[in-house]
Amino acid sequence: MGTVHRLHHRGHRARLRQARELHQLVRLWRGNIEHGSFCGYVAGVGREFFLLHVIGDGITDDGLYAMRHRDITELEVPDHHARFIDRAVVHKGIAPRQPSAFPLDEVRQVVLAAARLAPVIGVHVDSEDEAEVCYIGRLLDTDEDSFSLQEISPDAEWLREPSPFTWDEVSTVSMHDPYASALLAVAGPVPALATGETGAGRPS
Repeated sequence: MGTVHRLHHRGHRARLRQARELHQLVRLWRGNIEHGSFCGYVAGVGREFFLLHVIGDGITDDGLYAMRHRDITELEVPDHHARFIDRAVVHKGIAPRQPSAFPLDEVRQVVLAAARLAPVIGVHVDSEDEAEVCYIGRLLDTDEDSFSLQEISPDAEWLREPSPFTWDEVSTVSMHDPYASALLAVAGPVPALATGETGAGRPS
């Protein structure tokens, strides 16, 4: 049985690293920014962020999420239902997502690495009511203080103008999650930006 720890210190980084080494299923809560929990396998641990291969409630591959350490309010290692979920994951043929050398020390590294790994990314930002809001799109360009996406709308339509974000508002970056993949599949080829807009290329 996993033990739930309410976190008011930095010791959870060591527990996440150990969970990664032992391939233990973890469950975590971020009670200050959302309801519910995340279940998955730790794919990387950095100074500011960690990477989680998320397993959905229906034993589905829900992609990779890079999340801030400071948002974790509770952590359970291993997950209370790990014995079942571990076996179900194998039964369903879900392969572990373990991208090599994924940088997690600061947000700019995370966004750039995510854009190299996935055709579209989910950028989750802090909102005024302290709940996350997610925007999905392809990375266009970056500068010292901000970056921009070409977004896909919830109706699976590509927008023609860049959407700007500042680095310090990003709480989570997601890759290969089923919703974003479905939007991309329905939206089809990426249209050119409207005349006069910049940032038409993904940074290398």
